[in-house]
Amino acid sequence: MKARFRSVTASVLLVAAGMLSASVMAALPLADSQGVAMPTLAPMIEKAAPAVVNISTRGRVRVEDNPLFQDPFFRRFFGAPDMPRERLTQSLGSGVVVDAAKGYVLTNNHVVDKADEITVTLRDGRSLSAKLIGADPEADVAVIQIPAQNLSALPLADSTRLRVGDFVVAIGNPFGLGQTVTSGIVSALGRTGLGIEGYENFIQTDASINPGNSGGALVNLRGELVGVNTAILAPGGGNVGIGFAIPSNMAHDIMRQLVTYGEVKRGQLGVVMQDLTPDLAKAFNIKGQSGAVVAKVLKGSPADKAGLAAGDVVTTVNGNPVRGAADLRNVVGLLRVGEKVALGVLRDGNPHTINVLIAQASQAKVDMGRVQPRLAGATLGMIEEGSPLYGRIEGMVVLDVESGSRAWDAGLRKDDIIQSINRLPVRTVDELKRAVKASERRLLLAVRRGRSGMFLVIQ
Repeated sequence: MKARFRSVTASVLLVAAGMLSASVMAALPLADSQGVAMPTLAPMIEKAAPAVVNISTRGRVRVEDNPLFQDPFFRRFFGAPDMPRERLTQSLGSGVVVDAAKGYVLTNNHVVDKADEITVTLRDGRSLSAKLIGADPEADVAVIQIPAQNLSALPLADSTRLRVGDFVVAIGNPFGLGQTVTSGIVSALGRTGLGIEGYENFIQTDASINPGNSGGALVNLRGELVGVNTAILAPGGGNVGIGFAIPSNMAHDIMRQLVTYGEVKRGQLGVVMQDLTPDLAKAFNIKGQSGAVVAKVLKGSPADKAGLAAGDVVTTVNGNPVRGAADLRNVVGLLRVGEKVALGVLRDGNPHTINVLIAQASQAKVDMGRVQPRLAGATLGMIEEGSPLYGRIEGMVVLDVESGSRAWDAGLRKDDIIQSINRLPVRTVDELKRAVKASERRLLLAVRRGRSGMFLVIQ
């Protein structure tokens, strides 16, 4: 089971002096304890820790009650009490000050999601009200701002220079205990396909991460931010030494867009991609290459206009290597709309460079009440290119369903994928409209929810 986390447990890094290189020894100043020289992380942590903050939030969420309780006759006849339509929520997490002059704090979207009040507590005990600058749910990154008074900020490292085996330290607020430090190494890089976020390129670490550490700092031995702690793999519900952090380069790129636009304006290439496997590489007569295979090019898309074709293998983006389909999706998704990107492509074994003008990813939204009254309250849209389901599942995604509507009472929920209506496929907005208009009595919806499928009937 993959779980988001919001905490950390304590651990100690004890490394024999003889096993450390000169550069690492320089990063671990010696502390004289009882006349014995011992390596310690304390000087680095003392410098970095003031930039890591605790975040607490308060908010309200709508309560999904039984439709019977919305019937006044039922409530009066059975003496049912008035049910609260909202409930208060509270959460704890962590954040990292990355701009002391402007008071910008990086954290996770799920830490501040649906929050009406955000309070930041600094290490010196100050509690400050924060405002949300912007959030990106797809990558689980958010930027909040606090008054810029006597703040400490963490410098950002180039996360592309991380190597498996590098020592790292996680700083955060586990279980609401207060600031806690744990240590470990980089266990793996470029982790994708976990299903945690829409855009994944995680640093994996064995530094202890637990509930409450979300949004906290992963730093190197120079005290530089290399990642924002985000999730853990928790088969038994607790930490097992597999934690994930968003690389600092990715978080910073998203932050710049959130500060500038208040949202991330994701680019669109317009292709369906898959990893270049050894079997595919052999079939394409490609040796010693990694990349992403173009399985399909959408008509009229930027890729189509630039001349990209199915069967092309994308190996580089602006000269940077592409390891697989997820890697390419992440890179394109973080490019700004209107940018030109140079794709290094192998076609029939021959190298080519194809320049593509990135367009904004658009999601057509349909208010179904205007198309079919029985679906009033439901809003549907296309599956976006950044979604893990893009190119794999055909259908329309449910963007929102109003509680108490016919669609809601029938069981339709947000994020469901409607694949057909009355056995007619609904892959586009036009097909969706034709399918619902062709029905006069009832709607039979074939729905995919997670990994399961079901039929729903709306009378």
